Formats: sequence, C-alpha cells, structure tokens
Amino acid sequence: MGRLFGTDGIRGIANVDLTPTLAYELGRAVGYLLDGEGRSVVVGQDTRRSGDMLVAALAAGLTSVGSDTVELGVVTTPGLTYVAASGPFAAGIMVSASHNPADDNGLKVISGGRKVDDEAEDQLEHLIFQAESLPSVPNPRLGRVTRDEGAIDAYRAHLVDAAGDAFSGLRVAIDCANGSASVIAPGLFRDLGAEVTVLFAEPNGTNINAGCGSTHPETLAAAVRDGGHDVGFAFDGDADRLIAADECGELLDGDAIMGICALDRLAAGTLRNNLLVVSVMSNGGLERAIKEAGGSVLRTAVGDRHVLEAMERYGAVLGGEQSGHVIFRERATTGDGLLTAIELVRALRASGVGQVSTLAARIPRLPQVVINSAVRHKDQWQIDPEFGTAVSRAADDLRGRGRILVRPSGTEPRLRIMVEGDDLDEIDVIARELARLAEARLN
Repeated sequence: MGRLFGTDGIRGIANVDLTPTLAYELGRAVGYLLDGEGRSVVVGQDTRRSGDMLVAALAAGLTSVGSDTVELGVVTTPGLTYVAASGPFAAGIMVSASHNPADDNGLKVISGGRKVDDEAEDQLEHLIFQAESLPSVPNPRLGRVTRDEGAIDAYRAHLVDAAGDAFSGLRVAIDCANGSASVIAPGLFRDLGAEVTVLFAEPNGTNINAGCGSTHPETLAAAVRDGGHDVGFAFDGDADRLIAADECGELLDGDAIMGICALDRLAAGTLRNNLLVVSVMSNGGLERAIKEAGGSVLRTAVGDRHVLEAMERYGAVLGGEQSGHVIFRERATTGDGLLTAIELVRALRASGVGQVSTLAARIPRLPQVVINSAVRHKDQWQIDPEFGTAVSRAADDLRGRGRILVRPSGTEPRLRIMVEGDDLDEIDVIARELARLAEARLN
C-alpha cells in the first residue's frame, strides 16, 4: 500500500478510498499517539455529505482509546485550527477535501495550530496499520462525544478584531462555494458594515465547489462587474483560500493579493524583514514589484507547509501561494480565506485610492508558457547531461529577463516545463524546444 498521507492529509473518494474504517483507525491512532486519554480532540467538517459518516467514525475511534471528542459541526479549516490551538485540546481533525469535488473527502490532523509534520504523519500511518492492536480502554474510561458549535465564536471575534471598520460602507459580493464559508461569511461581512451579495451559500452535501468557489470564480466576477460592487471574494470548500475580483470583475489570484498586501506593509514599515515568502510557482512580476519597492522575495517548494516553515525560519509575517492560500503569520498559522479578504480590504482602505484595480495594476504579470511533456523517466531530467545542459543554457540566456522551472508531476508520467519572461514569443520557443528534447531524451 502507498503512503496514506499526501501534501494535505489523507484524501480520497469517500466510502471508496477514504472509508469509515480508515477514519476510525485514524481516530484511534491520533488518540493513542497524542496521549489523548482524558483529553479532548476537536473535530470539524465541511459541507460534504460524507462528512457526517467520517466524523462519526473518527469519534468512535477516538473515544475507544479514551479521548473525548468535541464536534464543531460545519466549520472552516482555519476556524477549526484556531479553536484547536486556543482551546484545551490535544489535537484537531478537519474532515474536508478543500477545493476537490463533492465525492472526495479528506482527513487533516492539526496539532499546535498547524498540520502535523512528516514525522508525526509517519507515526500515525504506522499506528493506523496496527490500529486494532492498540489498547482499548474499559467502559469507565471511554471518551465522550459532545457538540460545541459555539466554540467558533472566538474565531469569529478574532476576525472582527482584525477587520476593524475597514468594511464599513463597502458593496461586497461573496462566493461561498456551497462550502464551509456558507455558515460564517455572509453574517460576518454584514456585521462588519458591508452591503453583501451572497452567491453559492446553499450547500446540499453534493454541490460543494460545483461550478463555483475559488476554482470557478467566473460567476462571482460577473456579479461584481454587473452589480456595481467594490470587491468580490471567492472561497474554496473549506475557506482556506481566496480568489478576489476587483470592481471591474477582473480576477486577482494569490500573487496579486500578496503583492497588494506586501506593498501596503512595505509602505507602512510593517513587513518584517521586508520579506515576502512565496512558492516557486508565483509569477516573476510579483517578485519584481516587491524588489522595486525595496523588499525581497524568498521562494520555496510548492506547498503551504514549506511556505510556513520558511516564514518561521526567516522571520517573515506574510507569505503564500498563487492558488490563494495566503498566510498572515501575526494572526494565523495557516491560510485563511476570510482573513485574507479582510487584509486585502484593509490594504485598500490604507491606500486611499478607492479601487482594487488600481492596487492590482501595481503587480505586473509576466507571460508564462507551461508544457507538460509525456516522459517515462520524469525524475531523471537533472542527471541527463544533454537535457540538463539545455535547461542551464536557456536559464542563462533569460537571466534578468525571466526564469525556467522544471519539475516532475507528482501524479503523472510527465515533466512540467514552465518558462516565464518578458517576451512571449521567445519563451514559447524555449519551452517548446525543451519539451521536444525532454521527450527525446527521457523516454
């Protein structure tokens, strides 16, 4: 059997790959590993129909080893993370597959306000495979299951405090992806003083992310443009990501949002160490804008975990990914779509310009060409002398004007070749030549 944990917990098709048995075994493993007897583990879920099934299985596993289970019901992943970190909990478990389709689901283990590290995941995986041999407790020491939907009130107060009066008088459209944001975002933004138009906030268990949310923000963009709104926000299924729309209906991805917030903080002197942390996928235009404003950019491997680790190592307070997963480390240890929306509006108010499009125009976007080359030996590209030399030579030719990123696909026999630069015709030629060479040398 392959490794259960991927880059964002355990994921799979609910009741097929991700079964209640697996959830039960994870519950036992978490309770046992974190010495949960007599301590509580907080559990939340998004709006997928399979969530109830998996939460029940988790609770059975946790209570069987003596851990109490506190269920929050439908909650955002950052909301669950906030509660897990601020309450008397041994850990938290979020049942969600984020931006994936409704048939999928996932199990994400939180400890100390963040996803558990690789070492803890390896330990949990080992325990899952021997879950039935773990000691069970007698009846007097069994854990109990309680429900505390009010626990999320502290997280909501945290967001209200972050927003201040920034939303007063704004016309805002929000796309809740028929997911977790549906239970908190409409009321939150209205209470902050905004006039709110709500889209896709009628979850039925099967419509999460279906033609909506951060992966399908087109309806939101049209609603903002046609409805005369100041800004729009599209969340994903568990609301840890944000894609925004300016007043013209033009979309802003994570790069644009990070750029706006970073420039605001550079101007105010509050971007610690003048540093923004992004992944290798972020557009070079963002890096140029930050450097021209006196800041610096550090790139990491793809994945919010790598971004957070680098932020902590180098003392950065702002970082994230192009996908809209943005971390404001002075307020959170994970990406939070609601908090990101708040910080974007705060930057808008601080700028005094009145329009999001004006701020977005300060973050240029370099042309990119991405080709997925079908190759059998995707992991050997660096040791093939001819292909490796061609990549190095092309990178040298582009130095100062662009960059090249080559990385193997994590799921397919393909090599992803991205070339970025000022001249679209030039980078298109480079990308196609490298793709042809990869297919000739690595098959």
